[in-house]
This record gives sequence, C-alpha cells and structure tokens, in this order.
Amino acid sequence: MSAATHAHSDRRDVLRSELHRAGYYPELVMDVVDGALAGEEVVAHLVHAETTFATAEVRRHVTVLVMTPTRLVSAHVDDEPADEHHPVASAAATTEVLPLSAVRSVSVTQFVASPAQHVPGTLPYEVTIAIGWGAVSRIDLEPAACPDPNCDADHGLTGTMTPDDMIVRVSAQAEGEEAVRAALTFAGQLSAATGRA
Repeated sequence: MSAATHAHSDRRDVLRSELHRAGYYPELVMDVVDGALAGEEVVAHLVHAETTFATAEVRRHVTVLVMTPTRLVSAHVDDEPADEHHPVASAAATTEVLPLSAVRSVSVTQFVASPAQHVPGTLPYEVTIAIGWGAVSRIDLEPAACPDPNCDADHGLTGTMTPDDMIVRVSAQAEGEEAVRAALTFAGQLSAATGRA
C-alpha cells in the first residue's frame, strides 16, 4: 500500500470514527457519503450532529461536509417520523456535490466572549460557517425610505440578497470546544482549497 493510499484510508477511518461518535445512523451516513465520493480521496471533513426540539417531538439530523481534491460533498440526513402513510420511522438522506471551483464564498462568523480580554488562540464560544455557491439565496426586504420626512409616496422595497446554500452552526456549549476547533479547521482548509481551485 502506497503512502498516499494509506493516508486516504486513514482519513476515511477518521471520518467513520467521527460518524460513530456522533451516533446518528453512522453506517447509513457513511454509505451515503461513500456513494457521493465515488472513490475520490477524503482531504478534510466536518461532521455536525444536531438535535432539535419541536413541541411534542425530538428530531435528530446530521450534516457531513467532505472535501476531496476537486469537490465539496455535503450530506444531510434527517429523521422522518412514522405517520399514517409510513408506519415505521425512517430517515431521509440528501447529498449534493459540487466542484471546488464553484464555491463562491466561505464565510466564518466567530462569537467571542469578553473581546477586550481576548487572548490570541482562544477559541470562540460559537462559530457559524456559511458556504455559498449560488444555488440558494436569502432575500431580506424592507420598505424603501425617502430622505424627505414629509413624503408619503410608496417608494417600493429595498433589500439585500445573501448566499444561503449551506450554513453550519457549532456551539462550544452544545457540542464542545473540539467541535468548534474542528469547524474552524475545516473552514480554513476549504477556504484555502477554493483559493487554489
């Protein structure tokens, strides 16, 4: 086995291990990710499992981002509760694959407590990674303002359009500091790769 093949195998093993640690249908998620990878090497990855609470039910889901030498693979798996049409609970798995050259932006927002006392290298308590490639955008509209305070004409709407393709939010309080560190590391690796693509 060559050194490159061994490294590729090691990164896949680390990904599989993190999926098992997340505990959310790890073999299903790995199978879905493997299908999207189509044999391509894993360069970097991020596993983000999340539990949400709605009035009477608990819903779990996981988002997995995998960077290969040429592509970004995203996989998202959600619980689907049993209902009158489906008597057994199930899961919905969705993958999306795009070339690294298609990634238009990698935005990282870090939330830091006591910024005046910040010590270099201290982790933020929360990080949000937004990856944009132009497939989905969020539009925030508001009434257009007029500089004339006496004007009562309708000036239409104004607003901003923000890329909203993939957003992952990681909190040290909910997921731990290692999860925040992993998110920042992945964002840095993806940013660097898109700069080269």
